[in-house]
Amino acid sequence: MAKFTRSARNLSWLIVAGGLALSGIGCAESKETGSDDGHSGHDAPLAIDDKWVARLNGLNPDRTPPDPSPADYGLDTQTGVFTHPVATRDSHDRKPFDGILDYWDTNQYIKNMKVEAYYPITVEPFHTWQNIVDFDGRRYLYQYVRRDLKIFDITNPKDVQLLLTRGHTWGANGPDEKAQNPMEEGEMFGAASIQWNSELGKYIMVQGYEIRRFGLLKDKRRQPDKVAAIRNANHLKGFKVYEMNGPMPEDWKLIAERTTGINNPDAPIGQQQGSGVRDLPAYFGGDFMFVAAAPDASYALTEYPNDLYSAGYQSWDMSDPSNPKFLQQLTVPGQIAFDPEHEAAYKQNPRAGNRTSWMGARMSLFIPTPPEEGGKYGYAAMGGLGFYVVDISDPAQMKIVSHLNFEPSVAGTEGDFIDVSQVEKTGIVYFSGYPLNEDCWEPYKDVHMIDVSDPTAPKKIGVLPRPPAPENAPFSDFCQRRGSFGPKRTGYYTQPGEPRDGILPFNFYNAGLQIFDVSDVENPEIVAYFVPPFNTERVASYARGNLSHSVYVEYDRNIFWLFTNHGFYALSSPVLGEPSFAAPEKPWPPRD
Repeated sequence: MAKFTRSARNLSWLIVAGGLALSGIGCAESKETGSDDGHSGHDAPLAIDDKWVARLNGLNPDRTPPDPSPADYGLDTQTGVFTHPVATRDSHDRKPFDGILDYWDTNQYIKNMKVEAYYPITVEPFHTWQNIVDFDGRRYLYQYVRRDLKIFDITNPKDVQLLLTRGHTWGANGPDEKAQNPMEEGEMFGAASIQWNSELGKYIMVQGYEIRRFGLLKDKRRQPDKVAAIRNANHLKGFKVYEMNGPMPEDWKLIAERTTGINNPDAPIGQQQGSGVRDLPAYFGGDFMFVAAAPDASYALTEYPNDLYSAGYQSWDMSDPSNPKFLQQLTVPGQIAFDPEHEAAYKQNPRAGNRTSWMGARMSLFIPTPPEEGGKYGYAAMGGLGFYVVDISDPAQMKIVSHLNFEPSVAGTEGDFIDVSQVEKTGIVYFSGYPLNEDCWEPYKDVHMIDVSDPTAPKKIGVLPRPPAPENAPFSDFCQRRGSFGPKRTGYYTQPGEPRDGILPFNFYNAGLQIFDVSDVENPEIVAYFVPPFNTERVASYARGNLSHSVYVEYDRNIFWLFTNHGFYALSSPVLGEPSFAAPEKPWPPRD
């Protein structure tokens, strides 16, 4: 297996044992608020100013998937079975088919669950992050995305209090016109890990700062001004570290700021390179941190139309949180433009030239136990470049252990998330992407079961069942319900308490929250679900299809929080156990 690694001190390539096997999986993010579906054919000759985009464009002919014929996919009205397209391009417009509902289904469906509370408050309808932190016996929920933030007191889940709004609130007409308590230019609330640092006796919050794409760039081959704006973004590309001395922003003290553009670490804002930190940093409060990042523009080999960077992984020394130190950049074959070996690997990938696939990391390494606690392995979802097992026992010398490819499944993301909650007891991880096109106008995104009990030889052993339509629904398949259908994630490693053995709670967009029992590896099954209604009165027409985008679980109080485009729900289920609505017995994150 080939291993590519690059550090700030040594830019030479290290290649170890084996060859280049290059198929994989793809990855991305939330939908745009508008639609521009003008690209229906293949590229005319383009004059591209940006060196890196031009190189990518010139490596392969345009192989954008042709629009499928209606005869090749859709609903069998006799059986009620939906057949997905084999491949599609990236699209943000509706693609209705015969048999799809001609209205938004406002029914609610529930099995083996209970709605404990509903709060009609929307930070953003497409995607948000969440964190939960306890101070002085009270529990706080942070819901946010970039410049929009809300802080809730959720000590009593049945009586949640909104404490602070920064930025916009969304409603029937989209975001409100005027931001409340707006953040300063270049500031945001980045995807965060909040952990207790025992050496300092304080909570430490690390926020990732990523380049903006959605709402700015749609097609990097045709929007040179937008490409230039991202290259020279007026905000940090990297991460910030805070002492979190209380629940509100005025209690937080900035103690460090770093760019992931490690080849020019002193570059000022506007000149920093690369992608910044993508999604949550993998930080557990100890000596090390891992982030997904492309350090510079050469990490250009990704087909996705609104992304410029194929991210790898960086490790950082966090033994002194006020002085983070870069350790290593881990790169896999097929990421770097103008490098002959990388370009050769990239061109072997069946996705090359499809103008659709996400290539590289969307999230950090998925780590069941951090190395400072004896953990040895992290698991990588590298989009169209595949699934990797990585040895992280020495964070300054990360090593690729093994690699798995999957058949292309485009459009949509093919692999950005890995659930590792079961792996240390069962040897199995759960690997998935998620849909981006609406009306099931793309292949279905399976949740793959991978046996990594031998980390040098991971094996595909099956997929989780596809959620069926509820018995009393006016549709036979969730594709008919409109909007997006498919898995997103089971939450984050920052969720309070310990995940349940054998239980995976996947958010499933228009199918809401689906609870999988995977205790029987040969027969995983759905044992509970909550499918929320579409809400036409509280959601702008262009945002309705992204019904539910996130689940966050309080395992210590047996409560699911489901975040939708019309607010958020507190849910309970016997699958978790009797819910508690009292203040938590122990603070989260844990302080011991």
